[in-house]
Amino acid sequence: MGRIADLSIPDLNGKRAVVTGASDGIGTVIATRLARAGAEVVMPVRSAAKGERAAESIRAAAPGAQVSTRELDLSSLNSVAALASELVSEGRPIDVLVNNAGVMQPPERQVTRDGFELQFGTNHLGHFALTLGLMPLLRAGGARVTHQTSIAARSGTINWDDLNWERSYDVMKAYSQSKLAVALFARELDARSRAGGWGITSNMAHPGISPTNLLAAQPGLGRPKDSAGRRLIGVLARVGIAGTVDSAAQPGVIAAAGTASRGDQFVGPTRLIGGPPAEVGLWKPLRNMDDARRLWEASEELTGSRLSS
Repeated sequence: MGRIADLSIPDLNGKRAVVTGASDGIGTVIATRLARAGAEVVMPVRSAAKGERAAESIRAAAPGAQVSTRELDLSSLNSVAALASELVSEGRPIDVLVNNAGVMQPPERQVTRDGFELQFGTNHLGHFALTLGLMPLLRAGGARVTHQTSIAARSGTINWDDLNWERSYDVMKAYSQSKLAVALFARELDARSRAGGWGITSNMAHPGISPTNLLAAQPGLGRPKDSAGRRLIGVLARVGIAGTVDSAAQPGVIAAAGTASRGDQFVGPTRLIGGPPAEVGLWKPLRNMDDARRLWEASEELTGSRLSS
């Protein structure tokens, strides 16, 4: 463990990268770094207008880059299936997949189009279904799949008796569960790939704490103004305690495309809430592979997503 000595990104010309949540914040930074390295970047986004603005900013930062947007609402399994079908029909292998998009702490319990608790359904189940739907392309590309978790997973537990928090809803515990689920899925995906000879690697990154828009004003989530937590993080970032959006994106960049990255690896900031990217030890809740297997099976049941072999 410790600081990753080689932070370089190899030449990605001829490679195809798919980055969810790339229309804003950390996702835009990751997509820009991959584009600068020569990758063709596909940005699945919920808002076409916001996505195109981000794509234009990436093209400006990486002249000549191939950047395109696709429609995706991770809170809708129909939308997830439509994107997977579209990309599979294009037939281009995927070399890098970054499951980065997420939602955080709606003021009240909300559900996805399919009735799942919004954070669990979007952050984990949507990405679970997308990854399995793209598996033919991931295998064809020998892809590296990177999953963006959170320091919330450090104290997370899986509420096995009520995965969708229909009873005794706790917004922060539900968020922590969703990000723990992201990490457990990452580990189980890598284990199954190694056991089955799928040829893909799966790893995890966490950004520490930075002033992204996860806790900013989002009227669509019922949050009319920035949360108090978002304002506090902004102050911490300005005095150098918390990370910036750019620094918070670096673990994800290195996990997705760094020359020293590999499967079942966890990359985060040197300090828990900020600092240069480093390989970090697995937090205790991330070590339970029985939970990882159980979660995979539960996710199959909830989403109806299964691998053919």
